[in-house]
Amino acid sequence: MKPAIVMEEITKRYGKGSTTVDALRGVNMAVYPGEVIGLIGASGSGKTTLLQCLGSIIDPTAGRMELGGEAIFDNGWLIKDVRAFRRDKIGFIFQFAYLIPFLTNLENVMMPMLLAGQPDKSAHQRAMELLTVLDIADKAEFKPYQLSGGQAQRVAIARALSNNPPVILADEPTAPLDSQKSLMVVDLLNKLANQYGTAIIVVTHDEVIIPTFKRLYRIREGVVYEEKGEGREISA
Repeated sequence: MKPAIVMEEITKRYGKGSTTVDALRGVNMAVYPGEVIGLIGASGSGKTTLLQCLGSIIDPTAGRMELGGEAIFDNGWLIKDVRAFRRDKIGFIFQFAYLIPFLTNLENVMMPMLLAGQPDKSAHQRAMELLTVLDIADKAEFKPYQLSGGQAQRVAIARALSNNPPVILADEPTAPLDSQKSLMVVDLLNKLANQYGTAIIVVTHDEVIIPTFKRLYRIREGVVYEEKGEGREISA
């Protein structure tokens, strides 16, 4: 099976001369469709920089990247419209849900599809499908402020999946949740990755969920090391 995410010798350098900082140093990584992997490391180790490079938010200094089987960077961007690629091919989940407060939960999930040019009817159908899969369809017409933290993250996950991206990048998605809800979120991510064939990277410090990953990448001072995870069964 071909990886959905490939990073080859990715570097990111800030500054020049005596102020140079190598935030990423020759990163190599591969994540396969349907796989959820953990990315761990101390604060300042380069996790956010790695995610931003992979998410086409910042430019790597050098190296090569593939997403969804498509080469997107080879010592320079190979795609014409980086913003459109990011919108259509990468789903993002953050520490907080960041739902648009004046839209309903259904409209929040529909928004990325409408921005991508999907007809209203098909966007509505896809959004309801995802909210149903995530067991929160009964809150479709509610506003975000009417949700609990765990419910809001479910809507955020639905939004990230809305354009059926091959890749989802999750940055501390369980940080504001208690242990039980954290495990529920990771369980959902695993089920959705398997169902939709999505490759998911989860950046986390959460000691509750780290043992659930079968594979881990640990980053230290910009260098990434692959580790075998425990793959502990989730009992949320």
